[in-house]
Formats: sequence, C-alpha cells, structure tokens
Amino acid sequence: MKIAQIAPLWEKVPPSTYGGTELVVSRLTDELVRRGHEVTLFASGDSQTLARLEAPTPHALRLDPDIKEHVMYEMMGANYAYQHATEFDIIHSHIGVWSLALASMVSTPTVHTLHGIFTRDNSKVFSQYRTQPYVSISNSQRQFDLNYAATVYNGIRIEDFPFFPLSQDPPYLAFLGRFSKEKGPQHAIAIALQTGWNLKMAGKIDVVDKEFFEQEIAPHIDGKQIEFLGEVNHAEKAVLLGNAAMTLFPITWSEPFGLVMIESMATGTPVIAMSMGAAPEVIAHGESGFVCQSYEEMAAMVPKALELNRQKCREHVKNNFTVTQMVDGYEAVYEKILGDRHQGNWYMNALRASLESFAALKR
Repeated sequence: MKIAQIAPLWEKVPPSTYGGTELVVSRLTDELVRRGHEVTLFASGDSQTLARLEAPTPHALRLDPDIKEHVMYEMMGANYAYQHATEFDIIHSHIGVWSLALASMVSTPTVHTLHGIFTRDNSKVFSQYRTQPYVSISNSQRQFDLNYAATVYNGIRIEDFPFFPLSQDPPYLAFLGRFSKEKGPQHAIAIALQTGWNLKMAGKIDVVDKEFFEQEIAPHIDGKQIEFLGEVNHAEKAVLLGNAAMTLFPITWSEPFGLVMIESMATGTPVIAMSMGAAPEVIAHGESGFVCQSYEEMAAMVPKALELNRQKCREHVKNNFTVTQMVDGYEAVYEKILGDRHQGNWYMNALRASLESFAALKR
C-alpha cells in the first residue's frame, strides 16, 4: 500500500525526550516500511524515519521561540499533506481536527487516530465529520459517537527496554510525565511524603505549566527525598523506570492511553495508577500493578506492589502492547477501509462526509 502518515509538527519524529504521539507515529511508520509498504511521513524536517520524509516545517515547532501560535503552522502542515493526497492509497492522520475538513474534500480515504480527549469545542467539530473512519487508542476513549473502525492500543518495541529483575537499593518511586496538573505530579509528591519513600521525577515543563511547577512542585524538591531530573532521553528513561521499585501514575484526567505505563512494565517495574481513562485497560490489576480509586489507596498499595513479579510485568506488555500488535491492528484497518471503498461503500461515506462539510460551512 501507498500510505501517508501525518504527524503533529510540535515535536520531531521520534521525539528526543517527551512526546507520546510522535513516538507512536515513528514506530508505526518504520514498521510499515519494514513490512514492504510505500510510506511517506509528513513531519518536521528534523525527523528521522525509514519512510520518505515530507517536511512542512524545517524543524519541530517547539524548538522555535519565535513561533507563538503554532496552531496556524499545524493547519498549514495539514494542507501541505493533502495537496499530495492523490499519491496515496490511504492517509493516516494523527493531528486531530486539523485534517477533518481536508479529508472530506479528497477522494483518498483518511483514517484518524484519536490521540487526545474530547472537549466541548473539538466535539462540535468531530460531530460534523462523524462518518469519517476513526481509531481509538483505548475503549475508554470512546466517549463520543463516531464511526470507529477499531481500537488499536499503542505499542512499544520491547527490545528497546532492558529488563531489570531487581529494583535499586535503596528503593524509590518513579514519576515520568509532563509537569501539569492533569498528570498528577503533585499527588506523586504527596504519596512519597505520606509513605516516606524517595521519589525521582522526570519530564518536561511546558510554558503553560511553569507557574504550576513553581508553586506546587518546586518547593518540595530537596534533592534527597524528592528529586527532579528534568527531561530525560530514552536511555535515561529506561534506567529511571527500570531501577524503580514502582512507577506512580496519579493522573487527574481521563488519559486515553498512557505510554509511560507500558514502558515501566516493560522494564519489569509495576505501576500504581488512578482508575481513570485507559489505566484499567493497560494494567493487569494485581499482576502488573494496581488500579486505585483514590490517591490514598495508591499510597496504601505501595507495600503490596513490592510483592509483584517483575517478569510478569514485562510479559504483560509483550503479550498486549508491542509495535507488532499495533501495526497488525492498523494494517487490518487500512485493508478494511480500502475493501469497503472497492465495494462501493467508500463513495457513500465520502458523499456523506462532503455533505457534512458543506453543512458545516453553511453554519
């Protein structure tokens, strides 16, 4: 198949440090190439890929301090990709609402992977293009009525994460993620203070989260019990997670997947998470970690997590969340969409999408 992958331009593909969507796009794109597909990746010019790279921007938008409104660049990038639509059998968009209207105006079918959550504003846009095919990355993400082609879980290359049969002595808790309220670093600190455990934290601080970090996180960082490591690369991430006794995932929002959970379990480290979003789908409760109903329960599970088998944590990822399984899922989606098109179903869907686009313009 001739396949186009459209990635966000905010981070390069794959990201040097933090960037879940871009990492997934990278693994998907490269594996499709290895399987013999002719793949073009639309991403920032500093991206690295086995596919043919088409770059709407010379480098990741995040690296340019002069760019204040990156949304306009994402829109221009989407337009650039769809100018090449006739070159492909199918287009796979990872950029959300920015590709919806454009997808309805070309004959090449587009499948959209939903990497975020539905908000009051973007739900209105998705509702106008509900008949286009979508892929959810967890069943919990399906909180809105759309034409779902499948649920395909994110996957990692298990070989990229060395197995740590034992945690470091003295043991510590790990937190990895953006330092924002919804990721719950404030709760990770509270759990560490409540239990008396050391906590090592790593992740990026976006501009919008700088005040939150300075007010609620920084005062607790003492370099002893609470350590802040900043952003870490892949090798550093694997060591941080693998040496930990357990990883905390104290989210405050309905996270649609959560790569850090499978990355941690791949190294052998169990995860203690809040029962929100995809956590109950990703963690095998009582085997690869614990899914809790409160932050107090998370703290209470710390001693019990020490009893879990680290090899079983890794096996859980190997059996459910690898790149091979992810790409198998997407190939099946591509084949189904193209098969429907050959049977004539695509014409009706395209017509319906065009009518929805026209109606949206009239509004």
